[in-house]
Amino acid sequence: MFVPERELMEAKGVLRIVWASLALAAMWGGVRPAQAQDAKKYPSMAPVEQYMMEREAEIALARSAAPESISRDAEVMVLGRHGYEVAAKGKNGFVCVVERAWMSPSDDPGFWNPRLRGPLCLNPPAVRSYLPRTIRRTEWILAGQSKEQMFGDLKAAVAKNDIPPPEAGAMAYMLSRQQYLGDGPAHWHPHLMFFLPPKVAGVSGADLPGSPVMESKDVEGGMTVIYIPVGKWSDGTADSGGAH
Repeated sequence: MFVPERELMEAKGVLRIVWASLALAAMWGGVRPAQAQDAKKYPSMAPVEQYMMEREAEIALARSAAPESISRDAEVMVLGRHGYEVAAKGKNGFVCVVERAWMSPSDDPGFWNPRLRGPLCLNPPAVRSYLPRTIRRTEWILAGQSKEQMFGDLKAAVAKNDIPPPEAGAMAYMLSRQQYLGDGPAHWHPHLMFFLPPKVAGVSGADLPGSPVMESKDVEGGMTVIYIPVGKWSDGTADSGGAH
């Protein structure tokens, strides 16, 4: 699930930038001036060509989400005209994919930002229970649905279990130095995401003073998401701890 960066907050001297795809703007409250500008910059979907990438470049970007020891044997999906397509077969059960801005929450001002790229590598439980959200939302948008229609179909699919709740152990790597999560002045840290059923919350000590763990509710996607920042990017270089 698309991790674009939207909200900046400082907690005990630590810069915390949160992926808009997980609806954290609502969690922290308020709309920054930059977000209001984004709403004017991206009022509707751009021509589909602006969301596309050269195939080999997209494969490389997708694989950069996780350490090479994981991503080299992962399946890779890339964006086609009608949705995601398998570009490279895998053998370890992981899937690496680059999400676009329409994985953001419905009220995010950058929802149609054609520059946004969110590479992530999903483990097998997340492939089965999270990846369907990415695939279905993308298919609906590329089929010409409005944002409102897409979210209506998403909510219906989640309610009917046509899109399953997160499986136990579902997680993703988001460690790419090349990620582009929004037009703000900073990119966030390398991090892991864990996907839980929506009613599972408050079990990790997230957001408590001194805790490195963050938690959010993705109401539209029917999930609770836990974020854990880590110290290195997928290429082994250290996170500088600030803007990139």
